[in-house]
Amino acid sequence: MKKVIVFAFLLVATFTANAQLKHVVADKIIATVGDKIILKSDIDNKIFDIKRNNSAEELPDNLDCLLLEQAIALKALVSQAEKDSIPASDDAVEADLDKQVQYFINVYGSKEMMERVVGKTVFQIKEEFRPAFKEKRLAEGEREKIWGNIRITPEEVQAYYNKIPKDSLHFYESEIEVGQIVIFPKPSRDVEAYMMDQLKEYKEQAENGTKSFESLAKLYSDDPGTKENGGLIEINRNEKTIDPTFLAKAFALKNGQISGVFKSKFGYHIIKMESKRGDDATVRHILKIPQVSSYEINQAKELLDSVRTLLVEGKMTFGEAVDKYSEDENNKFTGGLIANNEFSTSLTYDDLDKDILFMMDTLKVGQFSAPVEFADYRGKRGVRIIYLISKTEPHRENLKDDYDKVAARALEEKKNEALEKWFTERVTDFYIKIDPDYLKCSELKKWTGSAVTGASKK
Repeated sequence: MKKVIVFAFLLVATFTANAQLKHVVADKIIATVGDKIILKSDIDNKIFDIKRNNSAEELPDNLDCLLLEQAIALKALVSQAEKDSIPASDDAVEADLDKQVQYFINVYGSKEMMERVVGKTVFQIKEEFRPAFKEKRLAEGEREKIWGNIRITPEEVQAYYNKIPKDSLHFYESEIEVGQIVIFPKPSRDVEAYMMDQLKEYKEQAENGTKSFESLAKLYSDDPGTKENGGLIEINRNEKTIDPTFLAKAFALKNGQISGVFKSKFGYHIIKMESKRGDDATVRHILKIPQVSSYEINQAKELLDSVRTLLVEGKMTFGEAVDKYSEDENNKFTGGLIANNEFSTSLTYDDLDKDILFMMDTLKVGQFSAPVEFADYRGKRGVRIIYLISKTEPHRENLKDDYDKVAARALEEKKNEALEKWFTERVTDFYIKIDPDYLKCSELKKWTGSAVTGASKK
C-alpha cells in the first residue's frame, strides 16, 4: 500500500484537472466502503484527465488499480472522519471551491473563457465539485489526526538524504521569489463621462431597435471573454466570483429589460436580461473600460517612486507597502509575492511574464526596481515596483542549499508510513466490497481481505 499514496498527488490531481467533468456514460459500482460507493466512472474520468494532463509522460499500466486503491483509502478516511466528528464547515468548503475556481480562471485567462470552454457556469462547476471537496476536507482532517504531532529530526533528514542514490538527487533550475507593488491609475472624470455617454447611446439604440444588443456587444464591448458571443453570460445569484453590483443590477431586471449604466470593479456596464429561472439567469452585457492617459500613468510612477525611496532607506517594509499601496487583488493574500498556478511563490523563469523576466538581469537579490508601466491579462494599464526577494542558481540537491526541501520529503515519508500503519491496523473495521474485475489488482490485497470479511458479514 506504499502508493497510498501517491495519495497526496492523486488527491490534488482529482481537483486540478481541466473540469471537463463527466466523460463516461456507462457506469457501475466497483467498490463500496461502508455506506460510500465508488463508481467506475470515478476512476475512468480520473484516468482521462491524468492522461490529458500528462500526455508526454509514460503512465503505469496499473493506473486503474492505483486510483481505485486511492479512492478506497479516501472513503475509509472520510468514514472514520464522520465517526470522529471531524469538522468540515460549509464556509471552509466554499473557500476551497473559490480557490479552485480562481485556479481555473487563471488557467483559461478569464471567467467567461473558462465557462465557455468547460460548458458550465461557475455555480454549476462549484456544485459539481462540492461533494468531493467536502470529502477532501474530511479526509484531510482525519489524516491530520492520524499524524498527530509527527516531527522530523535533523538526524532523520540526514539519514533520508544518505539513502538517496547520488545520481537520483534532484537537479534544480534557478528558482526565484518575486514581489510586486501595483497601482492601477484612475482615469479622468472626462474619460469616464465619455464612456458612460457611449453606453447610454448603445442602450438607446438597442431599445429603439436601431441595432441589436448582441451586435452592439460584438462591436463595442471591452470584455474579451464575451465580446465574440455578443456579451452572453450564464450567471447564478449566489456566485461569489461575480462582482456583487453586477449581480444585483442583473437580477433586478425583467426579461428583455436593459439596465442603466453602472460601475463595477471592472469598468462601466449595461446589461440586458435574456431569461431568468429562479437563481439562474442568462444575460448579455457591454463593458467599457475607461483608458488612463500618460498623465495618470506618470502620477502613479511618482507615487511609487516615493514608496521605493522609503523601501530602499528602510523606512517602510515591503509588507507594509503592499498593505498600504498595492491594488493587485491576486497578490494581496500572498503579501505581494507573485504565485504560479499551483499557488507556489517559488517560481522558475518560465513562470514569469516577459516584462518581469527582462528585469531579472538587472536586479540583484534585495533590490527594488524603478516604477515601470505594464498591462495585466485584461489589458488594464498599471504601474508596479518589482522586488527580487531570493534567487538560487541551478544545482544538484544538497543539504546545505536544500535542507528544507529534503526535510519536507523526509517528513512526508514518515507521515505516509504512519498512515500505512493506520490502514493496516484499521482495515478490518470497514465494510469493504470490491468488484471481482478488480480483485486481480495486487495493490488492493490489503483491502481484499476486508472485502471478503465484509462480504461474509452481509
